[in-house]
Amino acid sequence: MAGDWPETRIAGGDTAEEIAKLKAEPGKDLVAAGGTAFMHSLIRLGVVDEYRLWVLPAVTGKGAPLFPELDQVVNLRLVKSTAFPSGVLELVYVPAGKEGRSSEGRW
Repeated sequence: MAGDWPETRIAGGDTAEEIAKLKAEPGKDLVAAGGTAFMHSLIRLGVVDEYRLWVLPAVTGKGAPLFPELDQVVNLRLVKSTAFPSGVLELVYVPAGKEGRSSEGRW
């Protein structure tokens, strides 16, 4: 099923199977968009190749947890960090043991 944006496809069915099919296709990186439950399902399945975290210079003290409860630890390796003049910090992590990628090429 196509989405509203070019190059967008809305997948359905078994999440692990759909991700495997998408990763097997030629092309650039995949970006998954969805709610917290969807994000947590991708983390639990172990299909996330890169985490891009943005740390904002503000604290609200509430909100949904970023990561779900997991049966085992997922060790991450920092591959890039960028500090912006606004105080925002971008941290890019990959699961330990996986090679990182970025739009600029391989790290």
